Amino acid sequence: MATSASAQLSKVVKGQYMELPQGDQVQAMYIWIDGTGEGLRCKTRTLDTEPKSIEDLPEWNFDGSSTYQSEGSNSDMYLIPSAMFRDPFRKDPNKLVLCEVLKYNRKSAETNHRHTCKKIMEMVDHQTPWFGMEQEYTILGTDGHPFGWPSNGFPGPQGPYYCGVGADKAYGRDIVEAHYKACLYAGVMICGTNAEVMPAQWEFQIGPCEGINMGDHLWVARFILHRVCEDFGVVASFDPKPIPGNWNGAGCHTNFSTKEMREDGGLKCIEECIEKLGKRHNYHIRAYDPKGGLDNARRLTGHHETSNIHEFSAGVANRGASIRIPRTVGQEKKGYFEDRRPSANCDPYAVTEALIRTCLLDEEGEEPVDY
Repeated sequence: MATSASAQLSKVVKGQYMELPQGDQVQAMYIWIDGTGEGLRCKTRTLDTEPKSIEDLPEWNFDGSSTYQSEGSNSDMYLIPSAMFRDPFRKDPNKLVLCEVLKYNRKSAETNHRHTCKKIMEMVDHQTPWFGMEQEYTILGTDGHPFGWPSNGFPGPQGPYYCGVGADKAYGRDIVEAHYKACLYAGVMICGTNAEVMPAQWEFQIGPCEGINMGDHLWVARFILHRVCEDFGVVASFDPKPIPGNWNGAGCHTNFSTKEMREDGGLKCIEECIEKLGKRHNYHIRAYDPKGGLDNARRLTGHHETSNIHEFSAGVANRGASIRIPRTVGQEKKGYFEDRRPSANCDPYAVTEALIRTCLLDEEGEEPVDY
């Protein structure tokens, strides 16, 4: 099992330094999405006092030519603090700061989908949109081989691993438990976790979150997972189909509701939304992974609990459909629906924005409307 050299360093020795007092000063780790649309970057600065709100955090900058976000001849980019969390690695009073990225001319970077998402969410805040996203991921060794798999072969076929218990069924639970506690400490709205269908594949759920908070909390949960895996010397992969063949892919099923859907008779509103989504399938597929649908094409085959990428479908309790209405929602005639198309490496800002545009702003056609 290939693990990183850093993981072999003594955590006991490191602990001696981490316990040193730091006076009134605070370490703020600024986090941002890089030019790939799925990678995360971070760097830390010292603040003289503990920030109590986003307004207390200064803007910062970085070299965009080293993050696939600018040319070397004009490389300065701005970090705009957007959401703040407690730091589970350095602990209180230190902070994690999720940032938006602006270019040299103060316009949004190409992979800064938060800016437009926030604007769209503000247009519909009276409808109280709630989201919950189910983030699947795979634990890999540093050689890219799934954690716990035989080095020259495969584990037994899928079946015993989903929500499995035992050393022969659950691969890497220590990472899952550490990530869960770290998210709770940070203030991330994590609401659950479970082992998934493929061995070494897991899922955590974030939500319910209102509006822009969905993207903020999922991105910070991903960052925390990457950092936890770094400590253990392994890698968290959000690739939608990490292992080709008869193995489940990884998605980010997105649950969505509005105030009207959650009230008595809300099923009618849910069905109307599904009809709108069916007329705009290609637009959503393009928004649901960072490569405009190319990543998802490997996953959405119509097999392994997925729908076919070329067809739109919906059904009650149907895990082979594009949109699933949970059975309890069908019975109670109110609640939410689940869009099963987003890939594990999707940008939650892009996904939630697309749902609002189509379902609540009644947009049609292949392109988003510019407001």
